Amino acid sequence: RTIAEIKDQLRRITASVITLGFKEGDVYVPINFGIVKSFDLWFPKDSKQKVLWSSKICLSDDYFNSLMKHAIPLDERAIAALSHSAMALDVYTWLVQRLHRIPPGESQFVAWQQLKDQFGQGYSRMDNFKNGFREVLKLVITQYFEARHSVEEIPNKGFALRHAATPIAKKSHLVSIIGQLKPGE
Repeated sequence: RTIAEIKDQLRRITASVITLGFKEGDVYVPINFGIVKSFDLWFPKDSKQKVLWSSKICLSDDYFNSLMKHAIPLDERAIAALSHSAMALDVYTWLVQRLHRIPPGESQFVAWQQLKDQFGQGYSRMDNFKNGFREVLKLVITQYFEARHSVEEIPNKGFALRHAATPIAKKSHLVSIIGQLKPGE
């Protein structure tokens, strides 16, 4: 059953087209790009059976170049510590990519409704979501220590976010590994 679900999700992500948009002056600029150019995956019918051919996923050039330009290394230790909670992993990765992009000395506000829209699909009531999010945020900050002074709750409104360093320096071995790849790999 699990392998069927994984195959289904792989088919979905390889067929996905991501649409992003930004405003440049008075002009709205949409960008469409896919993540995967092609893939060739082999799954054994029997878990004890070895796969005779290697599997391959070929990333689209646009996605690969975006990763090279904007990739943020995550702390594997933090990922392991938070792995029991999908929401904790989501909040951790969101904070890591978001906080370092805020210019030092500036602040960005995120309303409770925005947070619920992004992280609270399983919550019908806002008060339950707020309590759950606060608990997850406390846990995440124990793993992303650099963020401890960068996330401030504004009562009944949301959070003020400020710049924080990434948990791993950009010149880490993770970026080096990505740098060894070539578009299409």
